[in-house]
Amino acid sequence: MIAESELIINQDGTAFHLHILPEDLADTVILVGDQGRVPTVASFFDSGSIECDKSSREFRTITGRYHGKRITVLSTGIGTDNIDIVVTELDALSNINFSTREIKPEHTTLTLLRIGTCGSLRADVPPGDFILSEIGMGCDGLLNWYQGVNDVSDSIMEQDFMNYMNWDNRLQTPYFVHSNSEIVAKFKDCPKGITMSAPGFYGPQGRSIRLKLTYPDFVQKLEQYSYKGHIMSNIEMENSAIVGLANLLGHNAATICCVIANRHSKKCITDYKPYIEKLIKYSLDCLTV
Repeated sequence: MIAESELIINQDGTAFHLHILPEDLADTVILVGDQGRVPTVASFFDSGSIECDKSSREFRTITGRYHGKRITVLSTGIGTDNIDIVVTELDALSNINFSTREIKPEHTTLTLLRIGTCGSLRADVPPGDFILSEIGMGCDGLLNWYQGVNDVSDSIMEQDFMNYMNWDNRLQTPYFVHSNSEIVAKFKDCPKGITMSAPGFYGPQGRSIRLKLTYPDFVQKLEQYSYKGHIMSNIEMENSAIVGLANLLGHNAATICCVIANRHSKKCITDYKPYIEKLIKYSLDCLTV
């Protein structure tokens, strides 16, 4: 039995942060950062199919159907610390009996797809285009708090990258995790690569406003990194934790992002809503084929 202090369940039987019941959750989950993007995703659901619409803090959840397939869309907020909350509670909702607080004898596998935005490191992927994360690099350190990290991460690639970067030992040790191959295969026509998940938007992504950086040439060095044919493609802030925790917990996960800034060309778009809507439709179609 899992103690009350470790898995907090609200008086109404919902998960502590997400405030949803086990029956509110579909096995296929779209994760978005912005809670305002949740109704945008849900607007593509079949007419009259929405069965759940709940909000708590930055977490908003809507469950409905797309072409008959039951899907949940959930906002996570920004950063891998929030992902620790979201993925852990999604797994608990699926694999813990909330009445007895015991692990269910049969494991339920979730499919998690993050639909987000990113900065591209590739000259050939401009703002408005999409990138699928085939490999995630985490600079947040979150996964290192869990046993089994060595079973789901690529330690050889980790060492290769740290040697290449002459990694500063004051920074968190990066980890590399592979997205679920079945999800990746569904997005046949999308550029793919290594995605860095940064623990911040400015300095950790090589942006210097008033403070000087530990790695002034960080973006340039990332652009030039490759490993066994995989190239560093983009930077965002959540993918590594989603894929890493999913791999540890026995779920399938990947991330697809719309490029809103190209760090190579220095070009950026701020009115990217039409591109996001196109990405949502494309992602839903790929997941439900």
